[in-house]
Amino acid sequence: MLLALDDAVSTAVLAGRGADAAIFGVIDLTSKIETRIGAISLGRAIQFVANASVLGYDVRGAMVLYGEPGTPSLRVWDCERLWAQYGGALLQS
Repeated sequence: MLLALDDAVSTAVLAGRGADAAIFGVIDLTSKIETRIGAISLGRAIQFVANASVLGYDVRGAMVLYGEPGTPSLRVWDCERLWAQYGGALLQS
């Protein structure tokens, strides 16, 4: 069942990778405050969260919101898995 859920999330994310997304819960380690991320595509949001720790951000509490209200948010482990699995395909429109 968990595998089917992961497949459904992956399919939805790939289909909506160009859609608008919002990222919350990213902390800039230099200033120790939450960083505002402007309007960004879902694919780029996943890329950012998956790679943010090497850029000096704490994303342990990060959430990527996208799609219709009620769509489950993506957490850092989701973004890392999706980026590792699909990489550049998430950035294509």
